[in-house]
Amino acid sequence: MDTIGKSQILSALSDAAKLLQGFLADEDNVLKIASIADTIVQAYAKGGKVIIFGNGGSMCDAMHFAEELTGRFRENRPALPAIAISDPSHITCVANDFGFAEIFARGVEAYFHPHNVVIGLSTSGNSENVYRALLYAQERGNGCVALLGGSGGKLKGLCQHEIIVPTSGSDRIQEIHTLILHILVEQIELRLFSQNKED
Repeated sequence: MDTIGKSQILSALSDAAKLLQGFLADEDNVLKIASIADTIVQAYAKGGKVIIFGNGGSMCDAMHFAEELTGRFRENRPALPAIAISDPSHITCVANDFGFAEIFARGVEAYFHPHNVVIGLSTSGNSENVYRALLYAQERGNGCVALLGGSGGKLKGLCQHEIIVPTSGSDRIQEIHTLILHILVEQIELRLFSQNKED
């Protein structure tokens, strides 16, 4: 490996580690994750579901989160209802008929339940389609969660729960978002099923 390549790799790893350490240093972030987990567990107890969405890499994160809930994470347990708004036929239909800004809002409307938790991912905080979907959910009393980056953008302050990763690189922001989502699934499984395991 050449010196430049090694230096770039070490720099990327160091940047990621520094961002994570900064995120950990803010105790509010831990409390926010716990509060989001509580909200989702309460929604499941009332017959609700999780609806999650984002653009590009954030859509991939949304799909990954949903399959961890409908499938499994650490242990075998009952499937949990979660939907990533990612179906290409839905997206292209709505984008064609109503505009790209409506693709997630239409999905939130289609799967509406008063006890749903709606999660939007936006590394910039300015994605119009994420904004409109979260606004729809917030106005109808759903649990509303925003995972954002940078300054939080247009979405800052919209939802009852938000976590902002304060950096400008979408790659580093997405890495923290993925970690948050993994921790949420772990917490949800523990809170819903650990008692059954002990019995």
